[in-house]
Amino acid sequence: MTGIEERLVGGLTIRIDRTLCVGFGDCVEEAPAAFGLDDETLAVFVTPEDVPRQVLLDACASCPVDALTVLDAAGRQIVP
Repeated sequence: MTGIEERLVGGLTIRIDRTLCVGFGDCVEEAPAAFGLDDETLAVFVTPEDVPRQVLLDACASCPVDALTVLDAAGRQIVP
């Protein structure tokens, strides 16, 4: 896996930019059901659809290198 991974979750587009991710794991600590780290120590989706919206937003906002972004249904970036 490389590049950008996206998931549509409850009207939000969650994007992982794996070229920016450095594997700090803050997203995993905030929402382990939503995100994990792969064998390259880069963020991957687990089951973000099982995580409450605010927890998911907080997990995305916790990324210190802004590798996680969230777009609303209109395509506007709301995180970071």
